[in-house]
Amino acid sequence: MQPYILILYYSKSGATREMAHLIADGIEAIGIPTKIRTVPEITTVVEVAAASIPEQGDIYCSLEDLADCAGLAVGSPTRFGNMASPLKYFWDQTTPLWLSGALHNKPACVFTASGSMHGGQESTLLSMLPPLFHHGMMILGLTNAHPALSNTQSGGTPYGASHVSGTRHEKKLSSEEKALCFEQGKRLAEMVQKLG
Repeated sequence: MQPYILILYYSKSGATREMAHLIADGIEAIGIPTKIRTVPEITTVVEVAAASIPEQGDIYCSLEDLADCAGLAVGSPTRFGNMASPLKYFWDQTTPLWLSGALHNKPACVFTASGSMHGGQESTLLSMLPPLFHHGMMILGLTNAHPALSNTQSGGTPYGASHVSGTRHEKKLSSEEKALCFEQGKRLAEMVQKLG
C-alpha cells in the first residue's frame, strides 16, 4: 500500500472542512497522497442510528484509516477553547491503536477555526495535542519561515493553522490563512518523506 497522510477533521459550518482540503493541497504538492476523513455527529438522544456513510461530504474515518497513515493532520472548530465533542469521541475509541503502538513516531499537526479572534484558537489546538502525545506521535507546528505567520491579521499560530470565521461564519479564509494551511500541509508531507 502506498503511504498516505490522513486529514481527520470535524466541521460544523464548513470552515474547518475547507482548511482540511487546503492542507491536502499542500501535502499533495509534495507528491504524497491524502485521505480526507471526518467523524459523525454525536447526540445524547439515540432514536435512529446515523448512516455509516454520510449523505454528502467526506466519508467517516475508521480506525484502520488512522492506523495505516504515514502522517496525520487533525482539525476541529473551537468549542469553548476545546476540540469539538464528535472529534473527542472519536479519539476516545482509539485505545486499540494505543495498545498496539500503531501511531508511534508518525508526524502530526493540528488546525482549527473559531468565530472570533479570541474564540480559543490556541487552547483548542493545544486540546488536540494530548491524544497525539499519548499515541506517541511527533508534533509539528508552523514556523515563522513563512511571512504569513507574522503578517496575518486573522488566523494563524505557531501551534497550527487557524481561521477566524466571524460570529455568523460569514468570513472567508484570508489569503494568509490559506497560505498557512498550504504550508502546514507541505511541512507535514516533507517530514513524512524524511522519515520514510
